[in-house]
Amino acid sequence: MENNYRLIIVALVALLNLVVSIYLAKRSDLESFQKVAQIILVWLIPVFAATGLWLFHRSQDIPISSSRPFGGGSSDSSNISGGGD
Repeated sequence: MENNYRLIIVALVALLNLVVSIYLAKRSDLESFQKVAQIILVWLIPVFAATGLWLFHRSQDIPISSSRPFGGGSSDSSNISGGGD
């Protein structure tokens, strides 16, 4: 029974390393040497390097805003000018 838990933990760590390795390999902002070095670090220091490098690169990405700011500003879609007298 104890061996089953160890096997599950090893499988989860390997899956985490594999996912982060693929994530690093697909990044276009890294040179090939940087990719190889970071992937080696992920496999040498499994959980800490994988989590740290993933969080670091996620913080460097530009967030994509899916919504527009609410309210404020003018809208020219009504074709009404706010002139007056």
